[in-house]
Amino acid sequence: MTTSHLARFSVKGLFVLLAGLPLASLAGEPLIVVEDRGGTSALPYYETLNLQPRANTPARPPILTPQIPATPADEATMLPVRSAKLTPGTVERRVIEAPGLRPFVVVGDEEASHAWLRRHAVSLRERGAVGLVVNVETMQGLMRLLRALVPGVPLAPVSGDDLAERLGLRHYPVLITATGIEQ
Repeated sequence: MTTSHLARFSVKGLFVLLAGLPLASLAGEPLIVVEDRGGTSALPYYETLNLQPRANTPARPPILTPQIPATPADEATMLPVRSAKLTPGTVERRVIEAPGLRPFVVVGDEEASHAWLRRHAVSLRERGAVGLVVNVETMQGLMRLLRALVPGVPLAPVSGDDLAERLGLRHYPVLITATGIEQ
């Protein structure tokens, strides 16, 4: 190796060494990468995990999570149920595509639904259908009049207005399956 090559090699080595000195002095500290793309800081979410205590910062009180009631609300507290967008009436059969959808019925506590449930009780049990009672005033209507008509078919009081909008329904009683809506 000539003297000029050795000098160039020494100068390059010196530059590499000098460039690495600031990095070597930080080797014991954790690497922090920061990039601001707007939005809000995720720090509060990480702090609630309480993974590692931070030095020189006061402890924050934990975020309270809502408690689930020890005894769930009973159906009587959900009554009366009224669905303004659904009324008893005739439903035209139509095809839908909802693979995996469990069959369910939409009924109310009135004579048209009672008669429809009597006619379809066996078929509903065989299909494993569940029922949504979208218009019912009392527990008596729910228990004696509806559940007695279709034992073995779970019925729950629910508002059907959102369902009516999503499925384009205006009337009930109706059976909804993975392939169609029919009365």
